[in-house]
Amino acid sequence: MAALEKNKALGFGACALASSLWGCGFFFGKIALAEMGFAHMVLYRFLFGIVALLPLLLTHAPSLNRQEWGLLAAASFLGVPLQFLLQFYGLSITTVSHASLMVGTMPVILAVGAAIFAHERMDAVGWIALAGSTCGAAMIALGGKHHAGKGEASLAGDLLVVVSLGIALFWILLNKKLMARHSHIVVTVYGLLLGTLMLIVWVPLRYGMPPVSGVSTKAWMALAASGALCTAATTLLWNWGMTQVPASQAGVLLNMEPLIGSLLGVLVLGEHLGPSAWAGGTLILAAAITLTTHSKTRVKTHVGGDSTALPDTLV
Repeated sequence: MAALEKNKALGFGACALASSLWGCGFFFGKIALAEMGFAHMVLYRFLFGIVALLPLLLTHAPSLNRQEWGLLAAASFLGVPLQFLLQFYGLSITTVSHASLMVGTMPVILAVGAAIFAHERMDAVGWIALAGSTCGAAMIALGGKHHAGKGEASLAGDLLVVVSLGIALFWILLNKKLMARHSHIVVTVYGLLLGTLMLIVWVPLRYGMPPVSGVSTKAWMALAASGALCTAATTLLWNWGMTQVPASQAGVLLNMEPLIGSLLGVLVLGEHLGPSAWAGGTLILAAAITLTTHSKTRVKTHVGGDSTALPDTLV
């Protein structure tokens, strides 16, 4: 019993650390964006991430069939080049604080995705949380300037971050399907590898070769931290933590990401959040916490040929 409790505590700690490191991603990205375009920054982030994951690539051979490789490639396209290029283009025209708070919509986006694609039904508490989070996102986005100058929030940037999160939903659902038959390490590592290869091909063709000379040590350190900590380490920590604790409880810790990111933007980068953004962020976090701790869903399963609804908490 003591060992189980210790593993559970370590699992929560791993998930909390992963979410906190994810919250640093926009902060490190903003530092690199001062010296290069968003596409080159994303490419370098994943290159550093793959270098950090190289030992796992060498020790975990994949056993996917042809159809599964196609599914993994589709998930990788959605989750790496499409999601991250949209997300960090959005970051380049808004603030770290706004972008981080918009990420607070992710638990609710997951809830809606599960209701639509996994045939789960949210209760009244879940729908109230969804409405509150939507209002919060609108308050943040509409609080940004429509034609923002450098270092200012913008409606377009905030909305692009939200769109990228919607794309991330399908990445998660496709990976979940693959992980029903394969190790989460294999799916994660080789999925990131495929996505990075796509970036290697697309970014130079569309945006030119990434800069090498003239980039400061500060920017290189931010890129390395973004790849090793915010991409490689976070994925490994989170996936291990999820094997030790219930997903419904670990989901609450996702809310540390927008909290850490927005605080870094305000305290370190000197960004400013207006009253509507603070109120919107509070609504988003409150809705996400309510959804992951109090909302129930009904999941349809088949037992002995009969369709049975089983209650469960929603991540």
